[in-house]
Amino acid sequence: MRLTARRVLLAGLLAFSAGLASAQAATPPGQPKDGPGGVGDTQTGIAKRALGRGTNVTFAFHAADAAPAQGRPVAVFLHGWGAVNPQSYGAWIDHLARNGWLVLFPRFQEVNRTRPADATANAGRLVKAALDEIAADPQAKPDRARVALIGHLAGVPIALNLAAEAATLGLPAPKLVFGTMPGGIASGPKARGIALADLSAVPAETLILTVIGDRDARAADIAARRLLREADAVPVERKLFLRALSDDHGFPALTATLAAPAAVDSAYDAGAIKVQPEAKDVKPPPFKWSPDMALTGEQQTLVAQINNARADTLDYLAFWKTFDLAAAAAFSNGSAAALKLNPRFADMERWSDGWPVKRLAVETPKAAPAAQNAPAARR
Repeated sequence: MRLTARRVLLAGLLAFSAGLASAQAATPPGQPKDGPGGVGDTQTGIAKRALGRGTNVTFAFHAADAAPAQGRPVAVFLHGWGAVNPQSYGAWIDHLARNGWLVLFPRFQEVNRTRPADATANAGRLVKAALDEIAADPQAKPDRARVALIGHLAGVPIALNLAAEAATLGLPAPKLVFGTMPGGIASGPKARGIALADLSAVPAETLILTVIGDRDARAADIAARRLLREADAVPVERKLFLRALSDDHGFPALTATLAAPAAVDSAYDAGAIKVQPEAKDVKPPPFKWSPDMALTGEQQTLVAQINNARADTLDYLAFWKTFDLAAAAAFSNGSAAALKLNPRFADMERWSDGWPVKRLAVETPKAAPAAQNAPAARR
C-alpha cells in the first residue's frame, strides 16, 4: 500500500510539474495588428455570396462598403484537392477581405465527381464568369490590373496553368502566383493528378513564389522546383522558393505540415451562403465515373487535417505576411530579388521569452539548363 501511495504521489507531482512547465513555456508571436499579415479593419462587415448557380459557383468575399475608385485587388484562392469549403481557409480569406481584397474562391471540384484533368478548365471558367458577373458591383469592383493567384496543394499547379493560359481563357494575367505546399501534379499523360499546361507561356513579368514546410516536405519540394523550372520565361529574379521551418521552442509548437496554410473560420462556411439553384432549362452533362475522381485514403486524411487546422504564427508570418509583401511588390513591378533582401520578409519575430522563431529559408531557384527548356524535355 505504501509503495502504491508513493507511486500515486510521484505521478501527481510529475503531472503538476508538466502542467506548470506548459503554463510557463514561451508562447509564439500573435498576429500583427496592422501591416503585412495584420488584422486589418475589424469594424467592417464582410460581404459573402455565391456567384453562379448550382454546383458551378465561385464564392466571393469583400468588405461590405464602397470599393475604392481604383477598385479592389483580386485574390483568386485555389483550394487543395477535396478541400472545397472556403471555411477551411476562412482565417486567411478574412485577413484578405479586411485588408481591402476581393477574394474569389472557385469551387472547381465536386468531390468524387470531378476528374483532376478537368480542374483547370473548371477553375478558369468559374473565375471568368465570376469576374464578369461582379464587374459592375460598386462594393466588389474588381481591379483586373491587380490580380494574384493563391494555390494550396493541387491548387498550385492549377494556378500556374491559369497564369499560362489566361489569355486563352479570357482572364486577366495575374501579377503574382503564390503557391503553398504544391502537389497533385500528374507524372505523365495518363497518370492521376493535375496535368501541367505549357508553363513557358507564363508571362515574364509574373512574380512566382512557392512555399513549402519542413514536414512531409519531399513531394512538395520536388513539385515546387518543377513548377519554378518549367515557368522558364519568367527570369529567376522574379521567382522565390521559400521553406517554413517547424519550431518547438515554446508552446504551442509551430509545425510546418502540408495542412499548415489552412486555417478554419466557420464564418466562411459555404453551407451558410445562399446558392441559386441551377436553371430548370439547363440539363447537366452526362456523368461518367472515373477512378481518379475518388479521394485516396491519403487525400482523405489530409483533407481532415485541413478541415481542423487553426491559425497560428506560421499563418500570420510565413504565409499571409509573405503574400502581402509579394503582392505589394508584384503590383508595383518590384522583383523577387528585392523581396529576398528585405530583412522583414523572412523574419518570424520572437517567442514571448525573446528567443527568435526560426526564420523562413529563402532561396532563388537556379535557372533551368538549356536542355530542360526544350519542349521535348517537358513531362
